[in-house]
Amino acid sequence: MSTLRQKIQGMLYERTAISRKPDELARQELEALQEEDLMTPDLVFRDPYLLDFLGLKLGSFDAAYKGQMELYLRWLDRYERRSGEEPPIGLILCGEKNREQIELLQLDRGEIRVAEYLVELPPKGLLEAKLHEAIRLARGQQDM
Repeated sequence: MSTLRQKIQGMLYERTAISRKPDELARQELEALQEEDLMTPDLVFRDPYLLDFLGLKLGSFDAAYKGQMELYLRWLDRYERRSGEEPPIGLILCGEKNREQIELLQLDRGEIRVAEYLVELPPKGLLEAKLHEAIRLARGQQDM
């Protein structure tokens, strides 16, 4: 029951609906839950985040952020990582992300991830449409 509460409090329902890849996110969540609540970067890091307390968007993704994050992660790995801990992973939050740059820099599969943030939820109708589409796709995958 605590896992369900965590997913509700983490707005899994809403995140899945507005995700760029709702079918993939739903599949990953289900697989992780089946494997004893295994945590992966894709489950921990959301895309997009809802940061309504900011009130305005600040800046787009810049490829130079990758170098900065790599420096921070190497420092953490060398000076802060304890025995038995996994290597650190990083998240770059931005108002907008350039998907082509992120693919070219391979930031969609490594130790650094990029996520956009919203300052308000999309309209209810859009959320509902995206959620229904995610459910339809998930049901189609179950039938396979």
